[in-house]
Amino acid sequence: MAGVRKRLVTAAAVVAVSGSLLAATPASAAESVDWQPCADAPGVDCAAVTVPVDWAHPDRGTTSVALARRKATDPQARIGSVLMDPGGPGGSGTEQVKAGWSLSPEITRRFDTVGFDPRGVGASTPISCGLEELIADHPRMPRNQAEFEQLAEYNRKLGESCNRLSGPLGQFGDTKSVARDMDAIRVALGEPKLTYYGVSYGTLMGQQYAELFPDKIRALVLDSNMDHSQVTAAEFLISETRSVQAEFGEFVAWCNRTPSCALHGRDVSKLTRDLQDKAARGELKDPQSEEVIEPLDLASIFQGNFYTPNWGRLATVLKSLADGTAPAASARLRDEIPINYVFQSVFCDDWRMPVHNFAELETYRRVAAAFAPDVKVNSLGWRAVTGCIGWPNRTSNPQHPLQVHGAPPLLVLSSRYDPATPYAWSQAVARQTGNTLLTYDGWGHGAYFKNSACVTKATDDYLITGKLPAPGTHCAAVEPPATTLAAQPPSTIGF
Repeated sequence: MAGVRKRLVTAAAVVAVSGSLLAATPASAAESVDWQPCADAPGVDCAAVTVPVDWAHPDRGTTSVALARRKATDPQARIGSVLMDPGGPGGSGTEQVKAGWSLSPEITRRFDTVGFDPRGVGASTPISCGLEELIADHPRMPRNQAEFEQLAEYNRKLGESCNRLSGPLGQFGDTKSVARDMDAIRVALGEPKLTYYGVSYGTLMGQQYAELFPDKIRALVLDSNMDHSQVTAAEFLISETRSVQAEFGEFVAWCNRTPSCALHGRDVSKLTRDLQDKAARGELKDPQSEEVIEPLDLASIFQGNFYTPNWGRLATVLKSLADGTAPAASARLRDEIPINYVFQSVFCDDWRMPVHNFAELETYRRVAAAFAPDVKVNSLGWRAVTGCIGWPNRTSNPQHPLQVHGAPPLLVLSSRYDPATPYAWSQAVARQTGNTLLTYDGWGHGAYFKNSACVTKATDDYLITGKLPAPGTHCAAVEPPATTLAAQPPSTIGF
């Protein structure tokens, strides 16, 4: 990364005890971060810390973790730094901060905003995979055992290419290692305790930090939670798919009560099921390009427009598909999705959900579809489960119920209708950690960013003072705009 001088958090700061690591890194053992102006983002500073590739054996090589910082706007009121991660696996905290991603003006007044690229991601030492292996043709939704084996072979070759090109880092992208990196960042920032906001996959980083370093937490916000106690592929996929179906029901209700909805007055459920049937027969095409839209493509259209949510755009797209007419230019059918080299290297290191053959996978798909007769499948959940079929590396950080002892109160947030990390997952995390769940009774992914003054104030009060909202607090939904057609940035990088 241009203009960055890297600092080493010394291996001496890591002490092995009986095969495990101490839950703290002495502040005196690390040099401070050497911030330099980012070459590509005025007003933002860039830096990096250097950490062990393998925290259990810190003498076996290091890797770099990139940081980006916007300073607190009121230095006299500054409390410290808030570390932030936007999710993924594969999301870049540095790029988000450079682009202006932050919490409320009251938080940016009192805190430096620090984004980081988790190990393997973005401007950190990257996990690299073979382009030829990545773009190789493969069945995304196998129709028989032969195609199941083709998918497994594709994943195996891709994983082997990541290992070959990335060296040891390719097998150490797990989130438990990221949590240890976060503590090294805390030390390098000179913070006695961590203040953190993580959304989506960033919540798993925060959860595992709380397990490892409970006494090093000042305030920790977990927004739209991963539930790492989900054990099986069936459990994971069904809960994911039911969450999309639940928001679909909300979308239909919105369309029925909103005259400007492009499908107002039509039977949205019947129209959607007809599109699903056409996609399953290979007959659904993009009216502009004539490209075939497969069932997983259709699932991605629903999922992508449920994140914000962008229901006005979704209605326009579905109408175009049903009527065979070209949509408005601002409502193109499919977004360009960034290639994500990191997703499987991280996800398959964090989740052990074996699927042994086509018959088993097809059973999971059919059961999920029975719970979700309109949307059929959650495209992100499907990609996560099938992406690990045949993956060559062992899962080093498998699922388990959270064990957090000795931490201060944590704040758990969730939208009631979240298409990527189901509400039930945040309920489970709150229950497992014995913490408060603040519910936004609306829609979409990332409750803090849904224009709810109630959510913003409760979260900000916690970050500033440590005071939690009352148990069982709910914040009212904010109605989505009726005429939003503009395409949103692709959010299907991951969770």
